[in-house]
Amino acid sequence: MKTLSFLAALAAASAFATAAFAAAPVKTVDSAKGKVLAGENGMTLYTFKNDKSGESNCNGDCAKAWPPLMADGKAKAEGAYSIITRKDGMKQWAKDGMPLYFFVKDAKSGDVAGDGFKGVWDVARP
Repeated sequence: MKTLSFLAALAAASAFATAAFAAAPVKTVDSAKGKVLAGENGMTLYTFKNDKSGESNCNGDCAKAWPPLMADGKAKAEGAYSIITRKDGMKQWAKDGMPLYFFVKDAKSGDVAGDGFKGVWDVARP
């Protein structure tokens, strides 16, 4: 009986420890361009063609117009979602290695104003 109680306590502790890490704060929303990835706030996410897998090349003024989907210290990579380190040392979420961004001109959930912008920005797809 003591062994069973110990195993139950161990399982509960493991579940709690796993829950303490945050998974990618991403969901799917409907847009005029079909299903797209969005942050927890419902705002569309984008990828930048000038990025390389695992590397963001959108910094400074670019990052002001295209805010990165930042990862906090508890974030944990999972499946297609990874965490990259930006040039400023901050952490950013990526899907399939490509960093994810919002667009400041999107006003509501499902807006896709940044899709195709200057030929280098694309909505992120599920």
